[in-house]
Amino acid sequence: MRVASYNIRKAVGLDWRRDPGRIVDVLAEIDADIVVLQEADKRAGSRAGVLPLDRLERELGYELVDVSVRPQSHGWHGNAILVRSSFVSWSSTRIEIPTVEPRGVVSMLLSDPVVEVVGVHLGLTPSMRRKQIEALRQLVDKRDHPVILAGDFNEWNNSRLVFDQASQVISPGPSFHAAHPTTTLDWFVLTGPLHAVSSFVHTSNLAERASDHLPIVIDIEFLENAQ
Repeated sequence: MRVASYNIRKAVGLDWRRDPGRIVDVLAEIDADIVVLQEADKRAGSRAGVLPLDRLERELGYELVDVSVRPQSHGWHGNAILVRSSFVSWSSTRIEIPTVEPRGVVSMLLSDPVVEVVGVHLGLTPSMRRKQIEALRQLVDKRDHPVILAGDFNEWNNSRLVFDQASQVISPGPSFHAAHPTTTLDWFVLTGPLHAVSSFVHTSNLAERASDHLPIVIDIEFLENAQ
């Protein structure tokens, strides 16, 4: 299974044009099975989503997982999940975390294979991130199935990403700023019988212009007792 995480900055590129089509083109380059997105909705007004859903479904076979609470939004606090239609059964939920900003966590639980994919976008202050990471740690500790956390943790120091020793905290590399990536803000955390085959920051001429973050990608193998 290939999972990608991408902070799309409301589809506003480095040229300050809102161009959702570029986001679709970048996702086509990655060819992931599941994509978690951050900043998939506009910040003001109706918080309308910026994704071209018809094109995503027609060209890439993606369905939008229902996690929104506003009729025009594509995500919850900007967090959205896309899944290939070949996965026929899943459930979704919204998860509250400590915050003073409009932050939240979204989750999708697949039934075959059994795995939970959790999309996150954490806060800007270290003290709040500590509380949010602790909430995530408690969340995965309660799960009896494999979990993949993915998203923009806004955290460059992996020593602050404190999870159970059995968890795998994975940085594919610097993903911010897209024009000159020097900072690692986007991470994966794996729990349960999962093996990271490879992970990388997706770079291309298009990805370097489409948002201020570069997408991160992980290829995962399910170990024998993960089913």
